[in-house]
Amino acid sequence: MRNWPMPYKLMLVLVASATIMVGHSALANDARHPVVQDFGAIVPMPDAKERPDRTLRYRVLFSVTKAPASPDQVNPTLEKVARFINLLGADGVRPEPGDVTVVIHGPATQLVMSDAAYANSTKTGKNPNLPLIAALRFAGVSVRVCSQALVGNKIDPASVEKTVEIDVSALTTMATLQLRGWALIQD
Repeated sequence: MRNWPMPYKLMLVLVASATIMVGHSALANDARHPVVQDFGAIVPMPDAKERPDRTLRYRVLFSVTKAPASPDQVNPTLEKVARFINLLGADGVRPEPGDVTVVIHGPATQLVMSDAAYANSTKTGKNPNLPLIAALRFAGVSVRVCSQALVGNKIDPASVEKTVEIDVSALTTMATLQLRGWALIQD
């Protein structure tokens, strides 16, 4: 390619760019994962009566307290959050960044730990929740953990995944956001 004339180099760049764009477009058009790739699969139901309303501002708070059945599994409530985002996205509804918030507390608290801390704590491999947390954050979801639950579960705040925000408490976060208009969905 080094000695090729400029028009051929330009054509090669354009073909490569188009290939990348088509590949990205195919991912974005995955009907089962329209927003959060690889998580929260949905089944499109074009004839369903009640659908997400494009005129509403979806401000939703998910309370995540339940741990998965096994530490090597993804948390089912986090998976539900991805499904919610995908269901909205399938109808063209995209909440503003931070309008969907997850607050993690209780027995679910350890799901916010870094891979090393999680592996040490659970005696398993990497934290299976971190790729899902990253995908949710990429979709604009605010992921938070209760500092009181960290202390109660003897988890060092320094071991929390860096993209997870630490709130003073789940109780105050849930009360504050509900008073500001967020709808609460519990696990």
